[in-house]
Amino acid sequence: MARLKWELEVACPCCQATVIIDTNLGRVVSHKEPDRGNKPELSDAQRILAEEERRREAIFQQSVESEKTRGDALSKRFEEALRQAKQEPVTKPLRDFDLD
Repeated sequence: MARLKWELEVACPCCQATVIIDTNLGRVVSHKEPDRGNKPELSDAQRILAEEERRREAIFQQSVESEKTRGDALSKRFEEALRQAKQEPVTKPLRDFDLD
């Protein structure tokens, strides 16, 4: 595609895509993504899906284990907070209009 003199061709520093901008309109008129060399083959689809399923299952099992121990941790924190609250003296709360 031939570029006009008021069009700028810019390479994105993030994704290396080529963007053509029309300075008169102030808009992007064309966008071309770079070719990726790491495209998976269709023959590898079953293996990739199986790996992802194992990864998801491992993450799920890890979250289940953390939820099992979460109750114990929360009860310990609650007991510690209750112990601290019993040790602190009971005072009247300070209100803003009490300061006037």
